[in-house]
Amino acid sequence: MNTGIPQSARRCCFFLLLLMLVVGASDASASVWWTIASDKGRTMEVDTVSIQRAADGKVLAISRLRLDKEIVDVHTNGSYKYIQTLTRYDCAQRASATLRRSFLTADEAVLRSDEMPTAAAMPVRSNTLEEKVMRELCRPAGTRGNMQKLAADAESAAAALRQSNEAIIKKQLDNIRAAVGKPVTAGKQATVYSHTHGAGAKQNAVTPPAVETPRLLTWSYDGPGGPEYWADVAPENLLCREGRRQSPIRIQDSIAVDLEPLLFDYVPARFSVLDTGRGIEAQGFGDALTLMGKSYALERVTFQRPGEVSIEDQTFVMSAHLEHRAFDGERLLVAVMLEVGTENPFIRQVLNYLPLEQNRVVTPDADFDLNQMLPEQRGYHTFMGSMTRPPCEEGVIWVVLQTPVTLSAAQEAVFARLYPNNARPRQSTHGRLIKSSRGSDD
Repeated sequence: MNTGIPQSARRCCFFLLLLMLVVGASDASASVWWTIASDKGRTMEVDTVSIQRAADGKVLAISRLRLDKEIVDVHTNGSYKYIQTLTRYDCAQRASATLRRSFLTADEAVLRSDEMPTAAAMPVRSNTLEEKVMRELCRPAGTRGNMQKLAADAESAAAALRQSNEAIIKKQLDNIRAAVGKPVTAGKQATVYSHTHGAGAKQNAVTPPAVETPRLLTWSYDGPGGPEYWADVAPENLLCREGRRQSPIRIQDSIAVDLEPLLFDYVPARFSVLDTGRGIEAQGFGDALTLMGKSYALERVTFQRPGEVSIEDQTFVMSAHLEHRAFDGERLLVAVMLEVGTENPFIRQVLNYLPLEQNRVVTPDADFDLNQMLPEQRGYHTFMGSMTRPPCEEGVIWVVLQTPVTLSAAQEAVFARLYPNNARPRQSTHGRLIKSSRGSDD
């Protein structure tokens, strides 16, 4: 039945109604908490009473992060032990949107609550507690139904690819027709009638250039997919060109202040080493840092050559990005500048376990100590920026350590051989505020 209401509006109303039902259910009945997973000092739980599943594959549920230690809330000066969220999961897109977030005391009293009913869905990262929650909530009811859906999705994708390829080939044939001025038929030799040999006489037409099978263009650090074309490779990369807080930048004209100290909680832990085809990275589990009372879990360490950030007129041979993410999805990136000198023990382990092929992961039975990537002096520059790879998400807190660390010439030569240039060019600051740790002489 056509109600005259747009589908997007009906979907919005449905989720608002679902939100009201969930809130009502959570108030009317006791919560039943289901423990999903735990990691260092944190446990993720889901209220089974709150789970609501929609026909389009979206799931609404209340979950909470239970902390082993209470954290002081800078907004209220109280302490919270639980971070409770109402989240909408999009199982098909592997994304989630937080609609409400509450901070609860050890007695489960609400300390502070934030409503975000129009929050946009964000991709859920692998190997996180949130990803484990989504995997459980999105688990299919039966294997048969799941296989049918996969088959339907595959057929739909194949049909879309065929349509795209046909459109590209048709465009190339139209270009050939315009170039030779004669009819062209794909896959067959065209014929024309010769006026000099009488009616009905045939001769070979001009053979058009061969039509090559189009290749899908992906982003890279040079060529047609290079940084200047990232926004053209995919629609979601628009910020790479239009964003106003893009990274990396040249750090200059900063203000010297007494910045909050960085509290690194790095302990020897397991890492996976990956050659992505665009660079070398190490994916970590368990390490974290705290800034202004907020904890950020380490996700990965990436290496860029040359160093992406410059400080005044000083550039660096390489840089390492220590990428972190908080429970609410906020990113914090610690940039460590690298210069040639003594060998770096952490980088030595990364290169020791370097995969033999691209897009393969090696997870050795050995601990990596990320503290070996940090200088003794922890002063830093900070500004708001973005990730330096597509889709160039903004809202990233950048922390650039003022003191570089070293790697050996032999270690630098390995990166130079594998990926001589995998750094994004520096971007405009657009008048952004940059703060720097005050020196002893200031």
